[in-house]
Amino acid sequence: MSNHIDFYFDIISPYAFIAYKNIIKIEHTKFNYKPILLGGLHNLVDITAPAFNKFKLKNMKNDCELISEKNKISFIWNSKFPINSLYIMRGYLAVEESKKKEYLETFFNAYWQNDIDLTDEKKIIHLLENLNINHEDFFQSISKQEIKDELKNFTSEAFKKEIFGAPTFVVNNKIFWGQDRLDYALDELKNN
Repeated sequence: MSNHIDFYFDIISPYAFIAYKNIIKIEHTKFNYKPILLGGLHNLVDITAPAFNKFKLKNMKNDCELISEKNKISFIWNSKFPINSLYIMRGYLAVEESKKKEYLETFFNAYWQNDIDLTDEKKIIHLLENLNINHEDFFQSISKQEIKDELKNFTSEAFKKEIFGAPTFVVNNKIFWGQDRLDYALDELKNN
């Protein structure tokens, strides 16, 4: 029986952002953060992301705005959506453990609250400087094979568990997909 909830996420997902904002309000529950590359997972599962279907994209934008408003979460649809989040997700794995929480908060907010283009290296450097993270060390770290492999392994792990999107919560080997399934994951954990 689990004593925690696994949280599979990618910063590129607006729904993962909403889930994250709700998770950080929850006390006395342990979440294991499992960064994945959502584009890579979609390729493995052979899914076309909603971002590449104009009808789904329009609905997703409206949906995220409605959910965020209902949950009192500041949200702005990023004008550069979608981007390749590879470096940002590797970065989460590369930064020191003590910086992970602040890193994730900073980059989620930058993308989904401040409309920052996270493909612009100068903007990434500025965010890293605000976190007191040496940007040269950061870019060296995300190029290391062990960091590349770690992100691939989390993504492969998700695929092997038959996860197909983000966010996904896993408790007791049960999959709860979508930001609106957080309460179900919490219930599963409580019922252990």
